[in-house]
Amino acid sequence: MPAYRHLYPALLALMVLASPSPTAWGQVEREPAFDCFALVAGKDATADGSVLTAHNEDVLAPAVNLYKVPSRTHAPGEQITLRKGGKVPHAGSTIGSLWLNVPGWDVCDSYINEEGVAISSDGCPSREDTPDLTEGGIVFWLRRIVAERATTAREGVRIATGLIDRFGYASSGRSYVIADRNEAWILAVVNGKHWVAQRVPDDKVVLIPNYFTIQGVDLKDTANFMASADIVEYAVKRGWYDPARDGAFNFAKAYAKPNSLNHPGNIYRHWSAIRRVAGSDLDPHSQLPFAVTPTHKLTLQDVMAVMRDHFEGSTRDTAVDGTIGDPHALNDPTICADGTRYCFIAQLRRDMPDAIAPLVWLACHVPDAQGFSPWYPAVTSTPGNLRSGDDSAGLAWHLDPAFDLQKTGIPEAFRRYVQLNDRVRQDFVRNYPLTRMAWRAFESEQFRIQREFENSLRAKSGTLGRMPADLMTRWCAEQAGKVYEKAGAILEGLQ
Repeated sequence: MPAYRHLYPALLALMVLASPSPTAWGQVEREPAFDCFALVAGKDATADGSVLTAHNEDVLAPAVNLYKVPSRTHAPGEQITLRKGGKVPHAGSTIGSLWLNVPGWDVCDSYINEEGVAISSDGCPSREDTPDLTEGGIVFWLRRIVAERATTAREGVRIATGLIDRFGYASSGRSYVIADRNEAWILAVVNGKHWVAQRVPDDKVVLIPNYFTIQGVDLKDTANFMASADIVEYAVKRGWYDPARDGAFNFAKAYAKPNSLNHPGNIYRHWSAIRRVAGSDLDPHSQLPFAVTPTHKLTLQDVMAVMRDHFEGSTRDTAVDGTIGDPHALNDPTICADGTRYCFIAQLRRDMPDAIAPLVWLACHVPDAQGFSPWYPAVTSTPGNLRSGDDSAGLAWHLDPAFDLQKTGIPEAFRRYVQLNDRVRQDFVRNYPLTRMAWRAFESEQFRIQREFENSLRAKSGTLGRMPADLMTRWCAEQAGKVYEKAGAILEGLQ
């Protein structure tokens, strides 16, 4: 874990309050620190039969934007230009999506499109040091193109791997979660043109810190595995895998950078999530499993608890449930971390009309001190205080090689969430219980309101099941406004 990560709150505050002097951010090469985390639950492992995917994005960044990317049409011959110059033809028509954007970073954005396909990622360093890249490779555009085109998770994996096979992946390594209402896949990509994908078992839960978690690979089982053509042979060639010495092929052991696979910051976050989900206190010194069976079918609230985890109730909890001090400092590193910039949980549901089948719950900034607001990808826009400019401006700023934060600004709502988090941390023992109590009651009411809204919406939609996008847009904006106002009220009460 980088030694500077405890400077995140102070550094972020300085960025938020900075004078308008220009601040240029480099692109592409920078990697976020350890602390991203993902949870993926198959449809038979959840209480409502949805596929659940959740992600904590941990990165040294001063802002997060929530954009709505509308569906668009493109003329024949229009092309996407990748960072290093490669060209990809635009699709004739694209799918709209919600875009969680971290300005200045190519590896930290997440998308949930209107077809209910969600894509997010966790940095997983590989040991590859001689990557095969064509035209400089691909990074940022990988998830963007998947979001624009994929109608299923499996299709998303094929789109992503087609791009990797063509260009190569221009970053050390990453585990992508690509999910829809029927299934979810983990796509582990290595710097260059090597990758493997495994389907999440329907009755299991997969938990991913910042190392590769795919282990055994059955290439004959095409229903559950995909891989680049020479995934095993290449590892043998590089000396990373010896069948006589190592036995059955293990992707993570062969391809992961050893210091990520052995990093306590990864191991103990993985271990703690398994403890919460499966009730198993496994030996953290042995390789933890790819997937676990939950003790009960997970609810949305269960997933929120995992994403807010600080090792509570375990031997790793030196903060003693926050009664001694801030667990981000005392228990570091934890799943919910002081570098978390957003947490989303996507409920990808099968038994709902298409327009409302994907439901996204979003907490901006560190989720233990924030509340979640509900979002449907079919909305036509997002509130102005959650973004800088529109999605087209956001993309232009993001792709600017001389990215300057001052061009974009920091969304007003995100500033408030930073202030609330900082206030909680100033006197954690006093402020955290008050904050959590307030959000617990608020979220309980949010869940009730959301159910009532959907019942009303379905009643109004008639037999054809058409959902009024304008009504959904207003309602989501209202709920986000309530979170913003509640954060302000909590902040004032902590003064």
